[in-house]
Formats: sequence, C-alpha cells, structure tokens
Amino acid sequence: MQIEVVTIGDELLLGFTVDTNGAYLARELAPYGVTVARRTSVGDGADEIAAGVGEALERTGAVITTGGLGPTSDDLTKPSIARLFGREMYVDVGVVESLHRRWKSLGRTGEIPRSNFQQALVPEGAVILANAHGTAPGIWLEDERGRWVAMLPGVPREMRGMFADALLPRIRRLMTGAPTVVRSLTIRTTGIAESALSDRVQAIDGWDLEGLSLAYLPGWEGVDLRLTARGLGSDEADVRLARVADVLRPVAGDHVYGAGNDDLAAVVLAALRAQGQRIAVGESCTGGMLGSRLTAIPGSSDVMLGGVIAYHNDVKMAQLGVGADTLVTHGAVSEETAREMARGARAALGASVGVGITGIAGPDGGTPEKPVGTVCIAADVGGTVRSLRAIMIGDRHEVRLRSTQAALSLVRRLLAAAAAGETPA
Repeated sequence: MQIEVVTIGDELLLGFTVDTNGAYLARELAPYGVTVARRTSVGDGADEIAAGVGEALERTGAVITTGGLGPTSDDLTKPSIARLFGREMYVDVGVVESLHRRWKSLGRTGEIPRSNFQQALVPEGAVILANAHGTAPGIWLEDERGRWVAMLPGVPREMRGMFADALLPRIRRLMTGAPTVVRSLTIRTTGIAESALSDRVQAIDGWDLEGLSLAYLPGWEGVDLRLTARGLGSDEADVRLARVADVLRPVAGDHVYGAGNDDLAAVVLAALRAQGQRIAVGESCTGGMLGSRLTAIPGSSDVMLGGVIAYHNDVKMAQLGVGADTLVTHGAVSEETAREMARGARAALGASVGVGITGIAGPDGGTPEKPVGTVCIAADVGGTVRSLRAIMIGDRHEVRLRSTQAALSLVRRLLAAAAAGETPA
C-alpha cells in the first residue's frame, strides 16, 4: 500500500514549526509494508488544503492529513475535504456528547465555549475516529471508488495516540495479500567523508545489494549507511539486511562505531566501563559540550568524573597545567596545548582517561595559518597520548558539535587499541 501524507498549517510553511508528524507516520507505517510515497505541507487556506489533498488522492487514492481540526476559524480541514468529496457538513450528536464528557472529566465548570462545537461538524458519510487524547475527533472519509482520506489532529501527542488507537488498525484491515514490510538497517560511521565512503563501497568486488536500497546520510555525527528492504516478508528482509550489512562493515572499517540510533558517547562510556576506566575532560572552544554529551547518557556517573571549561588561557594554565611556554610558542589552538589539556584534565580529576579540546569555532578569530574551524583534540589513555588537528566545517554550533564527535572517536580508537593490546597509531 502507498499512502501520501499532507500536513496542514501556515506555521509549517513559515518555518515556525517543524513537521514531526509526517516523519512519525512514515516510521510507524513502514513495519507493516506501507510506503509513504510523498509528504506535502500546505497552508491553512481552504483552497490550499483541497488542492493538496485532491492531488494526493489522484496519485495514490489514500491520504492521511494532520492539522486543521481544531475549534478556531483557521481550522478548515474538514469542510475543505468535504467539499472535495461533494459532501455536506452536519452536527454529529455523538461528538457533542463526547465534548461534554471530556469537559466534565477535566473538572471544568461553566459552559463549553461555543467555538468548541465546531469540532462536532463532520462530513456526511464520515466515520468518526475517536480521540482519547484531546477534543478534536478524527475523520475517515471514503468515496465510491474506494479512495479515502484520514484526518488526524496536528498536535503530535493527540495525532500519535489516535493513529495507534483508531487509524492503524483500520489501515491494516484494508491490506491484502502476503504481509510485507519496509525495514531499514543503519550502520553508523564517523571520521570519513561521504565521497570516500562511497568510493570504498563501489569498489567492492561483485557488489550486490540483493534488491535493497542504500542511502548515504551525512551529518555532523558522521555518515550513516542506511539499507532498506521493501516488499519482502519480515524474515527475508532481516536476512538480506544482515547479509549486506556484513559486507559493508569491513569496508567502512574502524570508522564504524554503531548501528541504528547508537550515540558515540554511549559507545565510549560502555568501552570505558568494560575496561574499568574513568574519564575527565578539559574543554575550550566546546565550552562543556563534550561533558554534556557524556552526562546525557543515563548511568554515566560511574565513569564520567567531570571536566574543566578552560576558555581563558589563565584557566588553562591554573586548572589544567598548560605551560606558559607552550601557549607562547605554539598558541592556545595547537596540538601541543590540547595534549597538555588532556594530561591536565586526567591529573586534576584523578581519571585514567583525559581529553583536551581547543579551537576556533568562529565566526571570528581565524588567521591564514589557523582559519575558523581549526580544532585541536588530544586524548590521554593511561599515559598514552594522541592528538589531531582538523578543520571542521559549518557554523559555530556545528564546529563545536563536530569537535565533540571527533574527540569521542579518538577516545574510542585508543580504548579499542588498549583492549586489543596494540600500540595506537
């Protein structure tokens, strides 16, 4: 089955609200073999809604809308789609009674605002989708050709609850034939460019995706490789995904740090825990971001001791033991300074692993020798210190995020080398 999703609201087009509803519906439908063929956002105007939904109906005959079911004057989804189907609107007594029950259950006194009763207006021939999570009922409207539109609220909490309670079971009943799935498997990599990763994959001898699709998804964390199976049974999809992933992982090598939604910070914490190590951080340009990422993981307190935000050179010297000569000779943004920050963080907090980050996040402060985005990172694992210098792309926020990822990646590699009894490169 193919479905189109039309999300409704001027706030989506103006950029004030991000459309999370469309992404949620696509994820939740995929395990049942339902593909979201297209996602469209339209404004609150009646003509815009009718045009967006009408075009989607012509393409797939199956549409889910979110938004525009509330009690205010800009909530025009129901009458717009009713007109598209040639249906009149009427007051549904059952919805009116439901509004009264919910009003009472919330402990509210006085009369229900008259505008709320707009939610009881529904198209002729519609099936009411009960909303146990809010006041706006959902609507299922179908024509004589079997084409249908399911209208859900725009509030994410209400939409998700109604989808699970009322809409998904109805969609599953419509499906015929052997059950299939749309299933994905994600391999997470960091420290390798998308183009370099693609070259490695394309060079695989006898490369065969076995009917799967492969997407490269770059971001500040790295490049995700996402394999997707469509139109297969559940077991066959799992077998093919696993088989192709087993080919891809060795090609990406030690750039692979996890799968699915794995967070590199959690991966590093698990490695530290397995080796009985504890970590401390010294941060300049990232201003505590690395510490924040580590402490955001539940249970991190057993291995994460703390950190020092050493933004000013005086703090680098006083708190982390960075030498004045180092700063004068090499500068605050240098591998030499990062190495001393890593050693200093380790010593100051009594950790076995220390990390130092210093750089120029921008937008100002760059020089020809050290342009904006220059970051130096070091890790001290049990006295073995390694450092790197890189130029991070993006704005100030992205430079800082990429720096924390690079720091975690360096620690991960050193820990892996230590576990294997190897000397790190």
